[in-house]
Amino acid sequence: MKLTMPRFDSAPVLVVGDVMLDRYWHGPTHRISPEAPVPVVKVEQIEDRPGGAGNVALNIAALGAPAWLVGVTGDDEAGLSLKQRLNAAGVYCAFQAHPGKTTITKLRVMSRHQQLIRLDFEEPFKTDGDALLESVRGLLGGVKVMILSDYGKGALVNHQALIALGREHGIPVLADPKGKDFSIYRGATLITPNLSEFEAVVGHCSSEQMLVDKGMALIEELDLEAMLVTRSEQGMTLLRRGEAAMHLPARAREVFDVTGAGDTVISTLATALAAGESLPHAVGLSTLAAGIVIGKLGTAAVSAPELRRAVQREQGSERGVLGMEQLLQAVEDARAHGERIVFTNGCFDIIHAGHVGYLEEARSLGDRLIVAINDDASVSRLKGPGRPINSVERRMAVLAGLGAVDWVISFAEDTPEKLLAEVKPDVLVKGGDYSVDQVVGAPIVQAYGGEVKVLNFVESCSTTAIVEKIRQR
Repeated sequence: MKLTMPRFDSAPVLVVGDVMLDRYWHGPTHRISPEAPVPVVKVEQIEDRPGGAGNVALNIAALGAPAWLVGVTGDDEAGLSLKQRLNAAGVYCAFQAHPGKTTITKLRVMSRHQQLIRLDFEEPFKTDGDALLESVRGLLGGVKVMILSDYGKGALVNHQALIALGREHGIPVLADPKGKDFSIYRGATLITPNLSEFEAVVGHCSSEQMLVDKGMALIEELDLEAMLVTRSEQGMTLLRRGEAAMHLPARAREVFDVTGAGDTVISTLATALAAGESLPHAVGLSTLAAGIVIGKLGTAAVSAPELRRAVQREQGSERGVLGMEQLLQAVEDARAHGERIVFTNGCFDIIHAGHVGYLEEARSLGDRLIVAINDDASVSRLKGPGRPINSVERRMAVLAGLGAVDWVISFAEDTPEKLLAEVKPDVLVKGGDYSVDQVVGAPIVQAYGGEVKVLNFVESCSTTAIVEKIRQR
């Protein structure tokens, strides 16, 4: 399955569920307490992050999609901090703030990237289910997917009414379930239990076939359209009515923290569906996103540039020969990571030592090097009959194999000016005995504040000289 990166800016998603604040106290430990055999942490940094349904909404916003969040908090400092951080991230919050109640807060004491202890502050809420339902009803007209983010903390007291409301508006309802009673999610479009949650309901699965059989039976029993079972290091299994089971492997990488990985899965899945992706493609993107987030410490969100880079790695387009659309996406992603783009162009008919040294020097001027080469017809016009010696495909393949080169693209015009106007590199580099004002495309680059550099080839190296020497033999 070939994954693509969709546009998320017109993919609004509504999250309804249990919001909480994840608070982190960070500091070094240098001694053991004289009062008890525990480390003493000198707290130097306090960090607040949205957790639970808040983290789901935060992940949606981080992908660049509009996000709405309906939930319940206390009328306290933690609730205010939670709302401020979500609003700052672009999440619209419609909270029931209960006076005299405590916002659910999970305090983690961290030292040297290790969690030493977690302290939970929470008390039961009496959610006004009708008021919450009305808040949701008022927002459904502007969203494309609804998520029920259930942590069993009491915000969701009327699952069936919410699911019915979503169906009434023709909006897919995705549920991240909690507990052993999955009947409360009956009629949802899709649920996303992890393996332990799934087996707590259907019993132990000793084989993949048993998992599939029990999963399909549960889909029928609960009138679901699909189910995604997340299986940690075994990846994910997507089950759908009338379709073969789809097993997606986990993305192998160093695991720092699985906190919030389930939130990332359902948020990416919902946002991709809202953007018009098919369910299998949406699940594929969710797998990539999960692989990114478990490499981070604590509750964290995956950004669109991070996901796009993962998609590019999947496509093999993180480096190598690219088309125009791929190149523009790669450049956008590189800039989002603060990388400096260098651009050079030429025929590069026979790659020689002069080219290699020149390209290495060009690459040293930034973080990413684009090499644009004239196509065959363009080379013939510039160099005359008999050129190029090597076809454009062969020339691009050789250049893509050089360590200094990130991306290679061809162009049909005699000059790269059209390409420069599209890509807008930070640095335009040309090799040879030129002044800056003689470099083709220099005015284009200088007009938006870019730099133009002239580098020298290795002395006595040129393709023309090599070709002439061969002809004389």
